[in-house]
Order: sequence, then structure tokens, then C-alpha cells
Amino acid sequence: MSSAVEQSPSAAPYTLDSELPHQRHLRKFRDILTKNLVRLGGFSIIAAIALIFIYLISVVLPVFFPADTKLKADYPLPSPAAGDTLFLSIEEQLEVGLRVTAKGQAVFFNAANGTDIENYSIPVPESAQITAVANIDSAEGIIALGFNDGTALFIKHHYHIDYPQDQRRITPHIEYPYGETPLKINPGNSTLQLISAATGNDELVILAYSDEKKISASVFNKETSLFDETVTLEHDSTSLLLNNANRPVGMLIDPELRWAYIATDEDELYVYRIDEDLSFFLNEKFALNPDGGKLTDLKFATGGLSLLSSNDQGHIYQWFQVRNKKGEYKLHKIREFSSGSSSISIIEPEQRRKGFLTINEQQELSVFHTTASRHLLSEPLAGKNIKHAALSPRADAVLLEDAGDRIYLYKIHNEHPEVSWASLWQRVWYESYDEPEYIWQSSAASNDFEPKFSLVPLTFGTIKAAFFAMLIATPMAIMGAIFTAYFMSPLMRGWIKPTIEIMEALPTVILGFLAGLWLAPFTEAHLPGILSILLLLPPAVLFFAYLWSRLPVEIRLFVPEGWQAALLVPVTIAVGWACIALSPWLETHFLGGDTRLWLDQALDIKYDQRNALVVGIAMGFAVIPSIFSITEDAIFNVPKHLTNASLAMGATQWQTMTRVILPTASPAIFSAVMIGLGRAVGETMIVLMATGNTPILDLNIFEGMRTLSANIAVELPESEVGSTHYRILFLAALVLFMMTFAFNTLAEVIRQSLRDKYSKL
Repeated sequence: MSSAVEQSPSAAPYTLDSELPHQRHLRKFRDILTKNLVRLGGFSIIAAIALIFIYLISVVLPVFFPADTKLKADYPLPSPAAGDTLFLSIEEQLEVGLRVTAKGQAVFFNAANGTDIENYSIPVPESAQITAVANIDSAEGIIALGFNDGTALFIKHHYHIDYPQDQRRITPHIEYPYGETPLKINPGNSTLQLISAATGNDELVILAYSDEKKISASVFNKETSLFDETVTLEHDSTSLLLNNANRPVGMLIDPELRWAYIATDEDELYVYRIDEDLSFFLNEKFALNPDGGKLTDLKFATGGLSLLSSNDQGHIYQWFQVRNKKGEYKLHKIREFSSGSSSISIIEPEQRRKGFLTINEQQELSVFHTTASRHLLSEPLAGKNIKHAALSPRADAVLLEDAGDRIYLYKIHNEHPEVSWASLWQRVWYESYDEPEYIWQSSAASNDFEPKFSLVPLTFGTIKAAFFAMLIATPMAIMGAIFTAYFMSPLMRGWIKPTIEIMEALPTVILGFLAGLWLAPFTEAHLPGILSILLLLPPAVLFFAYLWSRLPVEIRLFVPEGWQAALLVPVTIAVGWACIALSPWLETHFLGGDTRLWLDQALDIKYDQRNALVVGIAMGFAVIPSIFSITEDAIFNVPKHLTNASLAMGATQWQTMTRVILPTASPAIFSAVMIGLGRAVGETMIVLMATGNTPILDLNIFEGMRTLSANIAVELPESEVGSTHYRILFLAALVLFMMTFAFNTLAEVIRQSLRDKYSKL
């Protein structure tokens, strides 16, 4: 029987040389194939990351392209017999131009070559002449004409587009929104030398300056017919604003009928406040150019909130109303622009953005943007002594007329003027704000909205959410990993480690859902209890451990070595239950019965239901498994000879842990923390559902925030492809990409440093 199992004396041990040649070649082929596949996988990952970076750059880069312009057409003045031009315009498709002439003609012409399209005769009163003209509403195409008999007429130019035989056809029309009969503005036959107007829901307010050196404000009530929607006006009142004043060179009424501005040839600006009953009260008066210079033009920026003034020294100023500490509104000079030292002759605001162009006496066209504080373009013009300029509704072309009765059409490429370093990363003084601020607000219901594209509150929100998540997750994960890997029994570790690791498989959308719909209301209702748990649970655990250590050895031996952590489960449950149960009592006896009110009144701390505390708890729950798993593996895999040597030298288990094991595992622990931080920075669904999505700058743990990733998820589906908003969202993605890249690079540098330092242990 024994001889049957004995090895044959002739049997040789197996060696590599004993393999057949084809087996050795197959093994070598597999080794080479595996090595190349691993290498290919690594290069593929690097290439994928590089391609993502390149794609982000390709989408973002056009935001920073400079503006430019190009002459597209140059032709003689259309229909010169119709008279001198008083008003010039061009429609949105850049196909039809309009000039209103001193002889009462509305001449529509082909903007590309100057050929006539249609001529309309404006019903000018008999023996009257047009002495004043004002562009009342560029978006609606309404123009006011003042006559030398003290009357005024409003005309509206609009364009009907149809597609006969799939060819676009634009048909221009002239309408009279308040009737073809001129409105009587001034008594007698005084000549209107300057006119301005604004319309509300039920009123029309007209400012007029006559040759009697009087500035008056006339109010007309509007009545709209239910049958044909025609509008009739009934004169309500006329109030005298200035009598025998210096000659005004500019008069404006804001579209909301709240303010009126009158600038005189002595560079004085009169600011009138308009009450609800349309009464005018002088609010302030000051010099527009205290440092010298003469006013040359005065216009509203889009929306009528900002005032643009230019002078003969080449400077343009932006003004708007700011409320001071007393609650009073005063006009403040917000920004200053310059196009050189030559006098500005024309300011032409954009219709849909907060930009404007200017033309100076050196026949140089300049383009600016107020919010971004950018001087985008300066270009010499082909014409001489430009008299009229008309910016297209999309601000992609400008129509010019010079003193030589020639028309010039310039195309303008200026896609993203709103973006600058200042508008993205610095405080910006936005319209209707009392001071410069960091604001993200990309859209609104009004077309006159001023986009606010500051990335600061989004970046701050990202860091804030990650900070509170790591503040909760890091100590719990690392301390738990230390105990699990070194002090816990193998059997208990076999249950605990997989349980925590499986938490990582939970979808973050589920965690966000629970955080937003359950945890946030629960935290608000039991805030004193939640804060008590965070404050009392660590010392309660330490106190219980101390009591356990003071018990007799006979009692402590009843619990097997490494199972002591199980005793903390009822302690944790008991402390948590007690804190939540005592929450109403704490709120009643120490917080005046209302925690939110007490925080607001006693500590001036605002409370938002979906806040950083909720995000920290929920996102910490999501980050803990990543940090715990890597840290636990690193500690558990520290070579046993280091542990045994330390214990053999007389060190305690705790001394061995802190002085041998943790330094040895520190590179992996640091990597675990940085991986957790990377996940916290890039987390989307939890912060999207549990933060309130308010892009604010506030360190308050009870306030919400909006992160870069959540903002991209919320707004990208609604943004127009290729728009400034769309590209800035990709810029936010690029910033997030660079943040994670920087964190990972820093983590790798520190990890290698720690590895080199402790590799000799």
C-alpha cells in the first residue's frame, strides 16, 4: 500500500525548462499581450481625459474671441428727394433699412444696395414742419415726431415676414399707435424743439421743450377699444418742469415711469422722481462732467435703468439709481469708458444686451459692454462726418449715414461681450443693486435682463458642500477603519467591512431624495436634537469607554477580545434617541420655543430648510464608504513584522497604531481622503436635491448653496446651444475639471512624499 503512493525514483521535479517549447512561447505571448493591454488601457484613459479637456476648451474658447467688424455695403442715399434724414433704422434680418425724413417721408430701402422698397407719407399737419424726433421704443419700433405747431405724432415701423414659394419676403409697414391725428402738447403754436416719451399700461407721458424755453410734462390716458384694439388718448394734465432754463440737450423718461432726466447745455442734469399719480418732483441736480468737458449725447442702456452720457473728451459714463443707507435713491456714476480723446458724437445702445457703440469725431467706431466693463472694439470708419447710426436689433450690424449722403452697412461679430475676467471672478455693480456683489443669475422673464455670470458663488458653494461633507465623513471613516482593521475581531470585521462597502452602491439620487424630502424637514423639526447628537455623541462614547475600562477585569472578560465595538451600538442608539426626545424640551426652555426665530434674532443667523448641514450629513454618508474601504485595507495590510516588532519592543497597541501603522499607511490614507474629496467636489444629485440651489456666498451652515456640478445639471438642458450662457456652463465644467485635477495632482505629490518618507520603516 505504501509502495503505491511512493514517488517513483525516476520522476523529476517540474521546472520551467521542462516545459515544451510551444508552452514557453504561449506563456511569453500571454505576458506580452497582458503588458500591452494594460499599457493600452492606461494610454486610453489618459487620451479620454485629454479629449474631454480639449472638448471643453473648444466650447469655451469662442467666449474669449475678440470682436471685429467689416464693411458689407456702401451706396448713395436712397431717395434723396425725400429730404434730409431725421431717423435711421434697420430691421433684424439686415434686409430692410428705414429713414424718416424732414419732408415727412418714411423711406424703406434695401439695406444691401440702397434700392427703394416702399415710401410712406407721414400725415404731417398742413403747413407744419418736423422740428423734433425721438426714438421712443426700439424694440417696438415707435418714434415720436414733434412739429412746429406744438403737436406731436407717434409712428411705428414694423415688418411682416412670409415665405411665398419658400423664399423669405419682408414687407415693411408704417402704423400710428395713437392715431393719425397729432397730439396737442403745448398751448398756442410753440415749436417743439426736443421731445421724449414713455408709455405705461394706461398712460402716455410726453416731455417736450419748446421755443418758449419751457420744459413740460404732459400726461395722456390711454383707452383701448375692445373690438379693433385701437388706442385713443385723452389729455389728462400738463405740468411745467423748468421755465426759462438753459437749453436742454437731452430728455429721457424711463420705461417704468419712475424717473425723468433732463440734461442742459451747461452740463447740469436734473433728476425728477415720478410718483404713482404721475406727479414730477425734483430729486437732485448735479454737474455731469465735474472734471471738465461738455455733454455730447445722452441715452438709456437697454431696459432704461442705466443712463449713458458722453462728452467732448472721449469719455462715456454709466449712471443708475442707487439706494443709500437712508433709503433715498441717488444717481451714481458706476463706470467710465473711453474711446480716446476725441469728442463722442453718437451713442447707440444695443436693443437686447447691455452693450452700446459710439462714434467719435475722428470717425472711429467703438463697441463697449457695461456689465463686463469691456472695450470690445475700435475701428476706423469709411465715411466722413457720420450723422446718423442705427444698430440692428441683434447688434450684428450697424447702418451709418455720413455728411456726404452715403450709406454704409457694417457687419459686427461680437457674440459674447458679457464675458470678462471681472464679470466672472470679481464683484460687479449690477443695475438696481446697492453695491457691487458676486451674483449668478443667468436668466429672467424680461428681455432687458442684465445677465449675471459670476462663477464665484458656484465655486464657493462647491467648496462649502465638500468641506462640510468631509468634516463629517473623514473622522468617522478613518476612525472606523482604524478600529476595524486593527482592534476588531476577524469575525466581526467580516460583517462590518462588507456592510460599509456596500453602502457605496447606493444611488446618490436615492440619498438626495431622502435628504431633500425626509432628512431636511426632520432636521428642521428637531434641530436642537440633531445638534445635540453632533455635540454629545463623541464625548458620550469616550465616557462609556472610560467606564468600561474601570470595570473589573472579570466583567470585561465576558466580552471577547475585538467585540467591544458591539457595546457602542446601544450607547449610540440611546444617545441619539435621548437627544431627539429632548429636542422639544431644549427648544422650549433654551431657544424661546422657536429655534429658527432664536437663531435669527439672537445670533443673526438665517435658517434655510435645505442647508449645508443636511448636505454634509447626506453627502458624508455617501463619501464614508470610499474613505473607509481604502483606509481599512491600507492599515490591515501593513506588514505584520512591523507590528510584531513594535509590540515586542514593549509598545502598547495604541502606540503601535499611532507611531508605526498610521505613518506606514499614511500615503494610502491620504489618497483615500483625496478620493473622497474628489467625489464630494463632483457630487451632483445630492447637492441638487438637498441644498435649495441658492447661489449665495455665506459660510452659515444653516444656509444653502449651489455647486458647479448642480448648476450645470440644472441649467444646461435649458440653455441655447452656442449662447454665452451655454459656453459659460462649459467653462464651469472646465473649472470643476481643473479643481479635481489640481486636487488629484496635489494628492499624488503628497502621497509620493509620504511614501518616500515612511518606506524605510
